[in-house]
This record gives sequence, structure tokens and C-alpha cells, in this order.
Amino acid sequence: MLSSDLKKNEAALREAFADCEDVVFRKFSVGEGQRLILMIYIDNMVLGDVIYAAVMTNIMQRAHQDSTLSELVEEAVAVGEVKQVEDLQTAKDAILVGDTLLLMDGSSYGAQLSTKKYPSRGVGKVENEMVVQGPKEAFTEQISTNVVLIRRRIRDTKLKVRRQRIGKKGKSDVALMYLSDRAKPETVQEVKKELDKLSVSALYDSGYLEQLLEKNWKSVFPMMQITERPDKTAAALLEGRIVLAVDNTPFCILLPVTLNLLFQAAEDYYDRWQLVSALRMLRYLAAWIAITLPALYISMAVFQPQMLPTSLALKIAQSREGIPFSVVSEVVMMELAFELLREAGVRLPSPVSSTMGIVGGIIIGSAAVEAGIVSPMSVIISSLCGICTFLIPNPALVSAIRLMKYPMILLSAMFGLLGLWVGQVVMLLHLASLKSFGIPYLYPFVSPSVRDFEDLKDSLIRFPLRFLQRSSIFERRKGK
Repeated sequence: MLSSDLKKNEAALREAFADCEDVVFRKFSVGEGQRLILMIYIDNMVLGDVIYAAVMTNIMQRAHQDSTLSELVEEAVAVGEVKQVEDLQTAKDAILVGDTLLLMDGSSYGAQLSTKKYPSRGVGKVENEMVVQGPKEAFTEQISTNVVLIRRRIRDTKLKVRRQRIGKKGKSDVALMYLSDRAKPETVQEVKKELDKLSVSALYDSGYLEQLLEKNWKSVFPMMQITERPDKTAAALLEGRIVLAVDNTPFCILLPVTLNLLFQAAEDYYDRWQLVSALRMLRYLAAWIAITLPALYISMAVFQPQMLPTSLALKIAQSREGIPFSVVSEVVMMELAFELLREAGVRLPSPVSSTMGIVGGIIIGSAAVEAGIVSPMSVIISSLCGICTFLIPNPALVSAIRLMKYPMILLSAMFGLLGLWVGQVVMLLHLASLKSFGIPYLYPFVSPSVRDFEDLKDSLIRFPLRFLQRSSIFERRKGK
């Protein structure tokens, strides 16, 4: 608890912030020098004009000898949000978040004034989920800005925002957002319970929170959806889903999620339904090709060449003449080479990364073929698989597909087509066993009759908007 003796409070706070030269202790007197006031804040984290004009100047001009701290706050402090602070830990937390702490001699409590000003970039353009048609705004690293971007799209009092701090050291702000008339109360309570149970030092990114909250942590497939787009986040809230925003990261978490949602892009609802339906089918086909094509090539070339047309089998055999490695070895080498190029492109600056990927792929592929290390067919297959992954809009799902490719290659190298089919069946069984906060991961491809097959209208094929219902599997039932 805070003491009514200002000297004791000052000594305790100076000890807590020892060697913190950016913390400012400003002491001044009011009421003809009879009462001392201590103001504490972190330099460059506060609005300096507000502190001196709306706080210090007003207090010095309007305070009198018998003024209490609460009276000064009510009559003189022109700050929008003011909280009463009664213990030392809350006082330290108030300073660390960028607010200004006001203490007066003779008062056993303090006042937390909202004067924070974090350095941040403005609302920029989307970088990872780019669209041809649609909004270009993206989230920023400031949680308050992200909440505003969502509220601007959903102007409803039923949009609830519950903020809390997570982390023993970092004390990161996390905002839980949902529509009270759409989201299922049991799902909201489950998320609140999981957040309250978290015990970590700090949350540096939404990826930290995603990994801590997901229950199926052994699966490579994402159990939550991460987005940088405010329009997609607002649409998820209107579907009855829950949003988690973490401070210092430009990404929000959407939950629950299904595999079908991970194949949907932001502009799927901004374009005509015929084109969108064709693109969605192409994405599913691309995912299947990226997972199975290398394994299928190994199975056909090594175990079942008689299943290939004679001309194609002869062409493959001719292209492999003089290759010192087996089919499995050259496929794995080319896949790993493509992964190296992809990772190198991600780490390089943007103007160089695209050039590195294109030039590097062409040079390495051509040089490997001319040197007789790999066959042209292996280069074509690896390149095609890489291109197919670029069609999938969710980066986490792309990572899962890239990893699933290698077990399929291993099974095909051991058992041929039988191993490939067994691997695909096991993968489908695994996907069917997953749930994201009570929602089957493969919905609406499994149990579509729950909502009279309505959700199939927005799955592999997207029906015209006039035929799509506004409700979804994530929403609460009427009357509950």
C-alpha cells in the first residue's frame, strides 16, 4: 500500500527504478508552497505537452492550500482517463505502460493519468495477404490502433473488448474481442479461462500466444488463423468467431478455425462467384499436388513404371541416363535446394529476394541438369510443387504442406503407390480427428447436415452472395 508520507513513496519508487535514467521524477509545490506533489513518468513515452499544459500548469494555477489529490484531479487535471492507485505495484505498472503517476504529500493514494504516447508507424499496406480488389489497410504494432481499425468496421455496442496483461516481466497487453450476440458464450469463457491460466515471462508476438493456446500442439496443421487484415478480422467477428490482438505485433488471431477457412483469401468475397469458385478449386488441387507429386513420381518411376504411358516411361528413362543418384535421392536434393532458396529469399531485403529466388532457381536447376547430377523431370516436379504452395493464402498451412511432403516421399520410397495411399489416408484421418475449440477441423466437408448443408455453399464452391446465409457454425444458437 502507498503511504501518506510522500518521502517514503518517493524512496520506494526511486529504489524500484534505480539506474533507470529515462524515468523522470518531477516535484513541485502548490498552495503557496504548502503542499508537495510528485509527478513520475518515462521520458519519450508520454505526451509532453499534455503533462505540462493540462496537468502541471492547471494544478499550479487552480490548487489551493486545502486541496486534496482527488479534488485537484477533478478540478484541474484536463486528462481524459484517470484512475486511482492505492498500492506500490500498481503505481509501478502505471509508469511502465507510459502513464503519468501523480502523488501528493498527505494522500495515501495516487492518480494514474493517461498520457501515454508510443512510437509507432502509421497504418500501412498489407504485405502478406495482398489483394487486387479490396482494402489495403493492415494492422500495426500498436494494439489501440488495431482495435480502432476493427471498431471502424463494426459500429455496434455488442462488440466487446476485454483487455488484460499477460507476462510476469513483459506485461504485454492482450485484447479479447467478440460480438456478444454472435459468439458462443461457452467458447468465450473457454478462451478467457485459457488466457487466465497462462504463466509466461512475456508475449513478444501473436505466434507466442497461438502456440500457448493450441491444444493439438503435436499437429503440424494450424489450429488458429493469423491475419494482418482488419477487414478479414471484422468478417470473422460477424461470423461469431473470437479475435485476440496482442500488443507490439501487427497480427491478430482468429479462432476457431477450419481447414476450409485457411484456403479462403481476403478477396474471395470482393470478386464474382464464378472466378472465386474456380480459384478455390485450384487452391485445393495445388495443395494436393504439392503434397503428393514428388511421392507419386517416385512411386511411378521406381515401383510401378508399367502404369505410365510407354512414351513417357521411355522419356523418363532417357532423361535419367547417366544420373549417379537414385530417383529418391535426386528428388530429395531438389526439394531441399528449393527450400534453401525459399528461406534465403525470405531473409534477404525485398528488392533482392525475388531476384534471388528466380535467378538462383534457374541457375541451380540448369547447372544441375547440365552437370548430369539430376534429371530435368526432378527439376520440373520440384518447381511445380513450389509454385503450387504459392497459391495457398495462409502461410501456416503452406508450412504444414511443405512438411507433409517428406513423409509421403519416405513412404513412397519404401512401399511405392501403396505407401503413398496409406500416407494420404493417415493424413485424412488425422485431419478428421482435429478440433478447434469444439469445431471439427474438416467442417463443412464432414457433418454438413448440422446446418442443413448451408455451409457447403461457401466451401469448395462459393455461391453468389445473395444465396449465402449470414449465420455460420461458429455463431450461438438463437434463444441461447
